[in-house]
Amino acid sequence: MIDNGLRRDTPLSRRIKERIRRDGPMTIDAYMSACLWDTDYGYYRRQRVFGASGDFITAADISQVFGELLGVWAGVVWQGVLGAPNPITLVEYGPGRGTMMRDVLRAARIVPGFAKVARVHLVEASDGLIEMQGATLADFRNMLSWGRELDEFNPPAIIFANEFLDAWPAAQWIKTASGWHIRAVTVDGSGELQFAAINGDCPREAFEALLPDAPPGTVVESQRLDQLAEALKALADRGPIAFLMIDYGHTTPAAGDTLQAIREHKYESPLTSPGEADLTVHVNFYDLASTLHRAGLALDGPVTQAEFLGSLGIVERASRLMAANPARAAEIETGVARLLAPNGMGSRFKVLAARSPGLASLPGFSAARVASAAPGPA
Repeated sequence: MIDNGLRRDTPLSRRIKERIRRDGPMTIDAYMSACLWDTDYGYYRRQRVFGASGDFITAADISQVFGELLGVWAGVVWQGVLGAPNPITLVEYGPGRGTMMRDVLRAARIVPGFAKVARVHLVEASDGLIEMQGATLADFRNMLSWGRELDEFNPPAIIFANEFLDAWPAAQWIKTASGWHIRAVTVDGSGELQFAAINGDCPREAFEALLPDAPPGTVVESQRLDQLAEALKALADRGPIAFLMIDYGHTTPAAGDTLQAIREHKYESPLTSPGEADLTVHVNFYDLASTLHRAGLALDGPVTQAEFLGSLGIVERASRLMAANPARAAEIETGVARLLAPNGMGSRFKVLAARSPGLASLPGFSAARVASAAPGPA
C-alpha cells in the first residue's frame, strides 16, 4: 500500500470524518462502501472513471476481441449447455460503459438463433453509468433493461461479472502486539484519516490456529460474498444459470493487505482521496469458490485469464482481425498480448464459473477450442 502521508480534503473525506466523530471508527468494508457508493460523493457516482481519460482500463477497453470471444462463449453455452431456451437473459453485473456487452452482442449474431431470443439485463447502481451504457448500446436498445439487485431478472440466464468483485467491500483484521483486532479507519489528533486497530467481533482463535506465527502487522481480509451466493442460489432455484467471473486475485488462502486505490492510472493510499479514487481488493478465488459451493452451485475453474482466453481461440481470432484490418494490426496485436501477458493480466486475472447443479461443465476450462469464428471487424 502506498502511503506518503498526503491527504486531500475531498467532500467525502469531510463527510467520513464527521461520521467517525459521531459514530466511532469505520470498519474497512464500511469505508470502502462509503468511498465507492456514497449517495452524493461516491466514486461510482462520477461520470468518467473508465478508459484512458478515466482512472483505469478494463480488458474490454483494451481489445474488442475480449468481448467478442465472450459473446461466442455465451452462444455455445446457450446452445450446448442450456439447450437453446427461448428467451435467454444475458446479464452483466457492473457493466461499466457497456463496452463489453456491446462486443458480446455483436459476436452473438453469428450463433444461429441466439440474438433473436436474447434479452439483456444490466445490474447497475449508478444513474450516470446507466446513461452511458444506454448510449454505448444504442443499437441494442430494444433488448435492454436495467436493475439494481443481483437477482431481479428471470432465468434461464447467462451472467457476466468482469472486474466486478474487486470492488466488493472487504473486512480486514490485523495482528498487533496484543493479538488480533478489527482494522478500521479513524481520525487522528491532527484531524486526518488514519488506519487503526480496534476491539470488536474478531475470530481470534481461528486466526491463531491458522496463522500461529504471524508477526504484528499481519493483515487478513475477507470479502462478504454470502450476498452474492444467496442471490445466485435464488436464481438457480428459479431456473438454469451460468455465471462467469473474471477478476484479478489469487487462488490459495493467504494473509495480506490488498486494499488499493487508483486515481488517474496511478496508485495512492486508500486514505488520500476518498470518493475520487477507485478502491479495490484482490479477489480471493479460494474463498469465492468455497462460498458458492456451500450455496449448492457447481463450479468450473478457476483458471488464469490466459488459459481461458486461449481455450476460446483468442490467437486465431486476433489473426483474422489483423488480416481484415492491416492498418490496425499492431494495435490489435498489442491489445491481445496485454490480455495474455504471463506476468501481467494473463496470470493475475483468474476466471471462475458457477452453474446450476445438473448442468454440464461450461466451455473454456480445458484446452478444447469453443469457437473457430467470430464476427468481422466493427
